[in-house]
Amino acid sequence: MKSNELADSIGITPANLSILKTGKARAIRFSTLDAICKALDCQPGDILEFIEE
Repeated sequence: MKSNELADSIGITPANLSILKTGKARAIRFSTLDAICKALDCQPGDILEFIEE
């Protein structure tokens, strides 16, 4: 699935999706995470990673 398609299907802008993809987001709404997981048929742990600074 292309980024623009994913953004459209979950109801966010491609620019906001890009911020999430590059790791520059400071937070993510649970509703957005839920929509991404439903669209990609995955679990949050499949797309999130904790990196200690």
